[in-house]
Amino acid sequence: MYQRSEIGFGLAGSTVALSLDQAIDFHPPKPSWADRVAQLSDSARDIDLVPDLGSQIGSVTWFRGLATCIGLCATAIALAPGLEPIKGIVAQPLAGDAWEEARAQSIAPLAWGSDTGRRMASNNLVETLATSPERPTIDVSATLGQGDGFARVLERNGLGAAEARKVASMVAGVTSLSNIAPGTVMSMTLGERPSRDMARPLEFLAFRARFDMKLAVRRSGGALALQRMPIAIDNTPLRIRGRVNDGLYLSARAAGAPAKAVETYIRTLAAKDMLTPAMQRGATFDLVIEQAKAETGEVQHGRLLYAGVDTGSRQARLLQWTIGGRTEWFEASGVGQKRGGFAQPVQNARMSSGFGMRFHPILGYGKFHKGVDFAAVHGTPIRAATDGMVAFAGRNAGYGNHVRLTHSATLGSSYSHMSRIAVSPGQRVAQGQLIGFVGSTGLSTGPHLHFEVYRNGAAVNPRTVSFESRSLLSGQELALFRARLNAMLNVPIAGAQMAVQTYPAAAGGQKLSR
Repeated sequence: MYQRSEIGFGLAGSTVALSLDQAIDFHPPKPSWADRVAQLSDSARDIDLVPDLGSQIGSVTWFRGLATCIGLCATAIALAPGLEPIKGIVAQPLAGDAWEEARAQSIAPLAWGSDTGRRMASNNLVETLATSPERPTIDVSATLGQGDGFARVLERNGLGAAEARKVASMVAGVTSLSNIAPGTVMSMTLGERPSRDMARPLEFLAFRARFDMKLAVRRSGGALALQRMPIAIDNTPLRIRGRVNDGLYLSARAAGAPAKAVETYIRTLAAKDMLTPAMQRGATFDLVIEQAKAETGEVQHGRLLYAGVDTGSRQARLLQWTIGGRTEWFEASGVGQKRGGFAQPVQNARMSSGFGMRFHPILGYGKFHKGVDFAAVHGTPIRAATDGMVAFAGRNAGYGNHVRLTHSATLGSSYSHMSRIAVSPGQRVAQGQLIGFVGSTGLSTGPHLHFEVYRNGAAVNPRTVSFESRSLLSGQELALFRARLNAMLNVPIAGAQMAVQTYPAAAGGQKLSR
């Protein structure tokens, strides 16, 4: 600090240094009583009497907290009242009927029977019964499971074995028990039994035996009687038509077609090479599906009957038809599906001799082998290589038991050395159909099949022939086919009512009704 003279306020041209206590007075005034009280209050608020005893262990703050804890505990112990028992009356334990009645009012454990509810104990007005009375009738709902037996379901739900077999026999006289669908619910009413060691008799049984019929069994005059309750069924086919937007499958499903029918529809078009990029968008699909509507509201869908498609550049109308025991899809012109490929007549057999010159094992000289031999176990099934007509079936010299098939005007095949023939002349056979069994008849050294293929009457190597055939409809069968096709095309969209002529099953027609 400096005096005034040092900054120009004192003697001119002179400076004097003074001591600090001479320059400024550093003795503040004494605080008042109120200031001292305020300072003490502030200091008290800064003291934490209940610190966390889990931290700063061993510090002054921790010991201060420990002292506070001990003091509080001591105060609580000092002010606690004495421990004296409360005197009361203890109820005497119950026994006998009183205990049983009291126990019934509580929730008892499983070991005691878990019974609850009011029960009256025995007294001079109540007599204990030896056995509890039974209800006169019991209503039961039984469900037929997958692979379950009809009579077994009845027995499992309280019916006697003899009566269950009797009811099953009555039902089997109307419909096959195996045709009752798993999951069928049966409503049963069991009557009063004469004694506890006997099964209850059947008073009433009702269930849906088939889609078109319900059955009921009632007891009348002490005997059981079966009652049929037919359900009216509308068999009008369902026709669904629409345009392809986001894929054929999704579009057909969105239009309401069942999934299985759509899958069959796609496979049918694929076999006809119709699943082209043009089918992806804008094409029109057309399906006719078997449908059965019950008067009770249930609906069942069956096979795909008709498959149509119009891509703009190509159009196909396909109808399922049965000919020669084979069901396939025919075009509107009456041309069936193409079937090709070589079907080996004996499965899992070894070719023991090929086509061409060879040393004959029996004749002992070189001879041209006009077919191929398949070595197989005696009795192995022999099947037709492709569709055809049986031209010959019988004994044929060195060929032994011999079958010859005609497949077309230029193509044929033969099967020799059979042990037994399974077809007859004039019979139509399909590819893979059984025609006989492997043997060793004729000029043969062991069980095998000698298989030959002919083109224009001359033997050719079977391994170079690709069998390919198409079924063709003609004459009366073609007329029936076209009539059925027109009926399918006249089915209103969304399954509206229509009248369809019924065709004979022998001609391959499928039965349709109003």
